[in-house]
Amino acid sequence: MNAKKILWTFVTVLVVALIAFGYWRFYFVFAEGTKAGQLNTFQKKGVIFKTYEGKIIQSGFKANVQSNEFEFSVENERIAEQLLQNSGREVELHYKRHFGSLPWRGMQSYIVDSIYAIHGVPPAAAGESTIKPK
Repeated sequence: MNAKKILWTFVTVLVVALIAFGYWRFYFVFAEGTKAGQLNTFQKKGVIFKTYEGKIIQSGFKANVQSNEFEFSVENERIAEQLLQNSGREVELHYKRHFGSLPWRGMQSYIVDSIYAIHGVPPAAAGESTIKPK
């Protein structure tokens, strides 16, 4: 084998390995599940990429009497609007977990992709604001 062929093979293998690693790190869904708790904070923030970031406080205590918090990001604008309007309420969320985060997807590796329930709100009003204009 000549040096050109060896170099070409090495570069090809390296590029394929980098693509596979990038997919595994940032796009492969490692886990998915549900979390429930009180929606403590939800906001749109960021310097270059504005993303929706939230936190729920789950019931129960750890050994050191510290609340159990779940921090997450949201990609879907419709889901984000519902969460923005229901801060402080009990929510049940479905999430997907990736190994790494991407700046345009959010700051967390947990990405909420649907809302199962918002407690304390009639089903028809779950996406509506509770403050009515006069």
